[in-house]
Amino acid sequence: MLYGRSTEIAALEELTARAREGRSGALVLRGEAGIGKTALLDRAAQTASASGMRVLRVTGVEPEADLAFGGLVQLLWPVQDRLDGLPEPQADALRAVLGAGRTRTRDRFLTGLAVLTLLADLAEQGPLLCLVDDAQWLDQATSDALLFAARRLAAEQVAMVFATRDEGFAAPGLAELRPSRLDTGDAVSLLADLGLPPAFRDQVIAESAGNPLALIEFGAARRDDPGSFTPVTVADRVLSSYRTQIAALPEKTRLALLFAAAEGRGDLPLQMKAARTLGVGLEALEDAERAGLIQVTESTVVFRHPLIGTAAYQGAVLARRIAVHQALADAAEDPDCRARHLPLATTSPDDEVASELVAAAERAADRSAYAAASLLHQQAARLTPDRRAQIRRLTDAATCALNAGHAGQARDLAEQAERSTPEPEDLARLAPVRAAVMFESGDQREAARLLLRTHAADPGLGPAMLRTGATYGWFAGDADSVREAAERLASLGEADPMVEGMAHLVDDDYARGLPLLERAVAAGQDGSDAARTRALHSAILLGDDATAMELAAAEVARCRAQGLIGALPQALHLLAERQVLAGAHRDAEASVAEAVEIARDTGLRERVAWLNGVPARIAAIEGDEQRCRDLMRDVPDAGRVAGESALSLLELARGDYEAALGRLETAVGPGPQRHMAMAMATVADQVEAAVRLGRSERAERPMRAFEAWARAGRQPWALAVAHRCRALVDGREEDYREAVRLHGQGRRPFERARTALLYGEWLRRARRRSEARDTLRSALEDFERLRAVPWAERARAELRAAGDATTGARATAENVLDRLTPQELQVVRLAAGGNSSREIAAQLFLSRRTVEHHLYKAYPKLGVGSRRELARLNLV
Repeated sequence: MLYGRSTEIAALEELTARAREGRSGALVLRGEAGIGKTALLDRAAQTASASGMRVLRVTGVEPEADLAFGGLVQLLWPVQDRLDGLPEPQADALRAVLGAGRTRTRDRFLTGLAVLTLLADLAEQGPLLCLVDDAQWLDQATSDALLFAARRLAAEQVAMVFATRDEGFAAPGLAELRPSRLDTGDAVSLLADLGLPPAFRDQVIAESAGNPLALIEFGAARRDDPGSFTPVTVADRVLSSYRTQIAALPEKTRLALLFAAAEGRGDLPLQMKAARTLGVGLEALEDAERAGLIQVTESTVVFRHPLIGTAAYQGAVLARRIAVHQALADAAEDPDCRARHLPLATTSPDDEVASELVAAAERAADRSAYAAASLLHQQAARLTPDRRAQIRRLTDAATCALNAGHAGQARDLAEQAERSTPEPEDLARLAPVRAAVMFESGDQREAARLLLRTHAADPGLGPAMLRTGATYGWFAGDADSVREAAERLASLGEADPMVEGMAHLVDDDYARGLPLLERAVAAGQDGSDAARTRALHSAILLGDDATAMELAAAEVARCRAQGLIGALPQALHLLAERQVLAGAHRDAEASVAEAVEIARDTGLRERVAWLNGVPARIAAIEGDEQRCRDLMRDVPDAGRVAGESALSLLELARGDYEAALGRLETAVGPGPQRHMAMAMATVADQVEAAVRLGRSERAERPMRAFEAWARAGRQPWALAVAHRCRALVDGREEDYREAVRLHGQGRRPFERARTALLYGEWLRRARRRSEARDTLRSALEDFERLRAVPWAERARAELRAAGDATTGARATAENVLDRLTPQELQVVRLAAGGNSSREIAAQLFLSRRTVEHHLYKAYPKLGVGSRRELARLNLV
């Protein structure tokens, strides 16, 4: 019986009941050792099994905390026959985890997606409960995979419960429950069940401080030995109690327990194979089993509580622990298992052992277990006698730490390696890691300069370092770095049209720079992934909306097809920005919503703040001032230009021209190079604000730069905006007419509507009211379609002033798609295109049941009842 756990039991029963009803969920039980977390999991498993739920269970093992996917292997081993039903990239990722395949996993989050799909598939046969005990000891790769799955559960009939100590296993976003200490009444009842005489109960209750495990252990000890004494703290008391019990056992039994604790996984055949080399046989476990310290089956040894294993390991002398780990390493058939024990058995440099650890690190990296790979490289470096080889292994450790998302650890490892070597080649290999950390921490200029200083020392890495250095320099507004990178690439015979183009742009030489970017776009569309990425960014700098949209959509599709979950938020961000420019606001919001959800689920929380710039721009266009300001509150400094441009658009719409102009002049700075795409997109705002203030000279410099850029790039929308700006400053009708004509070929409806509004105002002031009304109605239609409320109000006011008495304020007609959530919109569009639920699930990184849940909710909102009817709707 569990005393004092009614609240916790009720929470677990509610979680499993909701799962049986098709509402998945996850819960974290967090508390100190001995507080009863395992007992709660045991009860949840027993109750769930009795109700017909399938139960999967995994327990973190302290010796395996650094073994890549050790926990996941334990969880998935009983259900590996289900892998063939997964999408191929996901199945390959899990086969690699289980050692049944050698396919390299390119994205460290793909394994988590595969776990989600597998759990959802298992739940197709009935509700599923997944229990994780001692989660603080899970290896990082297993922890990442299980947390990704837990955060994306929705309608799969899956419940997940993680039990963990106070320290370790951060699980932001998941509900937590902390089991309380037992009160006096419950403690008395528990001790009575143990048969402890009443005379000792008050003392045991005081010593145990309400910790259930301590109550049980101290109560049993006092019952069996009334004169026993325990130390001061609860943790020490429990460990001391276990050490006392272990110390009373025969020597060979203590050694057998040490083998069990050091091996950690409960693999009895391996333990006995290793133990025999030290003269220990299976019979040595009998006394420990009779004492209730362990449970032994034909193939496993399990400690009754993890602290017993801790006591057995910590109570052994160092020499004995080293001998046990060496015996386990020698007995292991699995090279990764052997690699886990070797560093614990090796006390001095040993190149042969170090080489084995490097091979294990490479296998871990192939499965995207970068945290484990980093540790193995560190251990290899510690055991490497040659200094230069040691530096290389520390560098590899730093690189893996960076790939695992541990930038601080990567920085520390790189600095450790740098302090140990003066060799230019070594420093060059360290530079990309150090520069990446600098860039992410906001020091883009120094990141660029570091790569430019060190690239020549490693000819193999040099060109890539220069390209990256140019990019860092561009974002830092460091024109000299961009120019230098372009010159050095050319001198190496590695001229890059994108870098060359950027080098001309920093000198305002658009006539030479933009054609080079066009070459980069053309060269990259059918090239490597890196070339296509350069093509996409080049198209953005060109203002080539059609090509940029196509390339961004292709990049999103590639990330989906290859399971590149970590890269998807950035790709969706770029796509969403293009969708806003095209006036597809709901599509952009759906892209951002998915990117935000994935960024949160994968721990890329800084990306969320970056993403807020897109809905902030939409809110500015639509006149939702409070939402715009709320979204921009936490935008990082490097993304401040996007936020300032959105806020300035709000100020421009409400007629606060001084504030709008000042904000843009401050945000963009003296030159547009650093934020060219944003600067060129906001020049029209600067010009309009300056002209409205009667200070058109304040817009002259950015307007001249924009005109030169537009002429060199020849994009119709850009030429149209250039003519509109010139018309505002000079007042010539031919510029307005040309702007309207060019907008007919362009892709930016908001800019087209603003041109029509300004031309309509000009026509009204010229007393050409009939022409003005036609032009203003065109503007109003675009603004209403975009839900640009303040701009639509301006257009209506101008129409009334032009004599259109029929135009009044009216509600914008509802678009049926506005009834859908962003995720529902994505799902129904894919379903209308003929994709099955499983295909949609694979693309959106969801489960099939969650996809069907979204469809079930969307059908009544759209007034349809089937996929066939859905296909007939206009979902554009």
